[in-house]
Parts: sequence; C-alpha cells; structure tokens
Amino acid sequence: MIVTTERTVRELALENPASTRVFEKLGIDYCCGGKKSLGEACRAANLNIDQVLASLEQANQPALTPQAEEHWHAAPVAVLIAHIQNTHHKYTREEIARLGPLFEKVCSVHGRNHPELLQVYEAFKGLAQELGTHMLKEEMILFPYIARMEAAVTGKKSLAPAPLGSVQNPVAMMEHEHDSAGNALRVMREASHGYSAPDDSCVSYQTLYRALAAFEADLHQHIHLENNILFPRAVAMERTL
Repeated sequence: MIVTTERTVRELALENPASTRVFEKLGIDYCCGGKKSLGEACRAANLNIDQVLASLEQANQPALTPQAEEHWHAAPVAVLIAHIQNTHHKYTREEIARLGPLFEKVCSVHGRNHPELLQVYEAFKGLAQELGTHMLKEEMILFPYIARMEAAVTGKKSLAPAPLGSVQNPVAMMEHEHDSAGNALRVMREASHGYSAPDDSCVSYQTLYRALAAFEADLHQHIHLENNILFPRAVAMERTL
C-alpha cells in the first residue's frame, strides 16, 4: 500500500484494515471523516504528518497485518450485513443496556464534584436513543433491500421498485445520522478529557471510562464498515440493475 498525504483516510483504511488501529490511536476520524485527505486529517487533529506516515508504514508491514483480518470490500454483501448486525449492532445494544445503570451509579457519587461527568452522560443518553432508532431502520428497511439487490444482481433477476426510491436516499439519511453520532462521540471525549478518570475516581468510574473508550472504538469501526464499504457497494450495485 502506498501511503501519501494526498490519499483519503477512507482509501487507506480500506486498503489496509490495520490502518484503522493507527487512526483510532491518534484520534483520526476514518468513518464519518473518511473523505478527508490524510494531510487534512492530520492538520485537523494537530498531528505531525511525518510521524503519522511512519506509523502507517509500520502498520503496512505484512508481519503486523493479521491474515484473519477480513477485507469486507470483497466479501458478499449479505455476509457483511450479517457481520454488522451480529457483531456491532449486538455489541452496541448490550453496552447501552450495561452502561446506563453504571452511569447512574457513578453520577450519583461523583456528579457533584465532577460536573463534566453529567455532560458526558447527557451526550451518551442522546446518542443511545438515536442509535436505537437508527439500527432498527437499517435492520428493518435498508439492509434487507441491499441484500435483495445483491440477490438480484448475482441471480441476474429483476428487482421490484423500492418504496424508498433510489438506495441513495436512505444511505444519505444513515450517513447524516452517522455524522450526528460522530459529533456526540467527540463531545463525550472532550468532556471526559479523553476518558481520563480523575485522581479521586472509584473503580466504577474507571470502569465506565474504559468501557466508553471501547464503545467509541467499536462505533468507529461500525460506521466505517457502513459508510466506506457497505453503502458505496450498495450504490454501485443499484447502477447495474
């Protein structure tokens, strides 16, 4: 993989999935902000471009790229959809259910001394509600239609017109909602100072922040798979019908 500052973050993430680990570590948005060039992304995050290039080159070494890493742009779309639902949607729902009570517990003890914690919680509640509706729309409407499109293309059959019009319409809506989720994640990260628990934090406080950091990383990967792989493939399939 050739790494240059002119290439988009999306291109680099697609060509070498190990690049996403570098982006995650450095705080580079490769899901919602994947259309930016690497140079633009580095400037936005106040990162040294040479150091970022070196990290990406290192991640590009074969020894550091697990052979088991799935290249989802080559897998059947139905398999990718199943992975998103069974891995990322499942994880998101489970963590939202787990983190709500944990937030309540931590805020009841530390909220008075750490008002930023309440800000993180408010952002999380809004995000959780939005994601719940968002995932249902994908699972009930968009994903089944994309799967039917793939079946029509591979079977060389016609596809009944969808009531949603072009697939680009729901895709645009989902991407807009992904942008909103990305904004909520940024609010949470900034308010929590990068999920750094204060010196007087208890074990539950520290557990909460570690879990939120993991939740953020998974949601980034989740959105990356949809914005940068699934949705472009769906739009391209529609053109062949």
